[in-house]
Amino acid sequence: MTQFADLGLAEVLLRALEREGYVSPTPIQARAIPPLLQGRDLLGIAQTGTGKTAAFALPILHRLVSARRRPAPHSVRALVLAPTRELAAQIAESFRAYGRFAGVSVGVVVGGVAHGPQIKALAGGLDVLVATPGRLLDHLASRHLRLDAAEVIVLDEADHMLDLGFLPPIRQIVARLPNNRQNLFFSATMPKEIAGLAAAMLRDPVEVSVTPGAPVAERVDQRVFFVDGAAKRDLLVELLADPAFARALVFTRTKRGADRVAQHLERAGVGSAAIHGNKSQSQRQQALEGFRRGRTRVLVATDIAARGIDVDGVTHVVNFELPETPEAYVHRIGRTARAGAGGAAISLCDNSERPLLRAIEKLTRQSLAVIDRRSAGSPHEDATRRPLQQQRRAPERSGQDAVMRIKSLAKARAGKSFTGRPTLRPQREVERCATSVTHPAL
Repeated sequence: MTQFADLGLAEVLLRALEREGYVSPTPIQARAIPPLLQGRDLLGIAQTGTGKTAAFALPILHRLVSARRRPAPHSVRALVLAPTRELAAQIAESFRAYGRFAGVSVGVVVGGVAHGPQIKALAGGLDVLVATPGRLLDHLASRHLRLDAAEVIVLDEADHMLDLGFLPPIRQIVARLPNNRQNLFFSATMPKEIAGLAAAMLRDPVEVSVTPGAPVAERVDQRVFFVDGAAKRDLLVELLADPAFARALVFTRTKRGADRVAQHLERAGVGSAAIHGNKSQSQRQQALEGFRRGRTRVLVATDIAARGIDVDGVTHVVNFELPETPEAYVHRIGRTARAGAGGAAISLCDNSERPLLRAIEKLTRQSLAVIDRRSAGSPHEDATRRPLQQQRRAPERSGQDAVMRIKSLAKARAGKSFTGRPTLRPQREVERCATSVTHPAL
């Protein structure tokens, strides 16, 4: 079995990994780290929970410690773009953990908090900056930051960037970067717009896919209740009364719905907290930290706010309301069954949501097993007793398909980036956007 010590990482990084208790890399880490250490561009087709943060953080840290230099004022050596504040904060925390012995400076630039501390951090220059696009453009426009010295850029969860309307800001940001840079591009899915962005950014990329024909986490036991909308809250309380729901993440479609569900659970004696875009950043961080540390057993979240939540030991994901898009369902259930553990996803579906359920089953090519409460001793007992139907043939959205589409687009562009300049072959959880791109849930 491959171990981190076999990958050629700097000793200070191996010490940090040992401190964290990590010995063996995940598949995406084992496949991505060696070519990234060589300076190659990378296209990663990966869902959350696959270990992709370490897959790009460790090679970047290795690069920084192998060629130590003090970053110039107001500049950065490595830039990571993330779609949400929570994801940005978690990525930065990973960089700090893996680089604890490396003396690397890490900063975070996100909306929802004061500009002042961010401006102060940027003034001295940073080795690694993790940012959301809108606030980053604010600092670029006010000249508190420049990107002409950046050596590496990471675009994480690119498909979610598309969902939030962040592609125009990303193009503006990339136009500020030097041509001679390493590009790392990660996305769980590859719609046309994202394939075009990848084709413009990447040059002869190494393709790493850890979901070849498995659009959902295979270890997630997926079930569905058919229930009237008015009865959902009481059914949720009944489900959460089962001690097996040790740490549950409950999804709603709206911010108001998240508050109402959390309040109902609190009145029923179920400790819970809500996280969504109307909460302040400190409230969101407090709720997430309580959930992570086990002080709160249930976290009720909207899709946007929960993006980037990476909490070990989530036993259940409950879709109180089915999402508007089947891709969002895939991201939701990916919050459980992480790091090799098992998990369960239970959806509460009323009659109006049946078309959404059909769309989910079409995307996943899997029929969700129906829980019949009338024949079960308890909802959880039934959910664990009845086997899932066999998964059918996987969707035709493999990593190889994606990279072929990207290479075709890149060829059509005749080697031009979207800035109009030739691209060189490299060697190796709402914020105002300067382009007025906003998202009400952020």
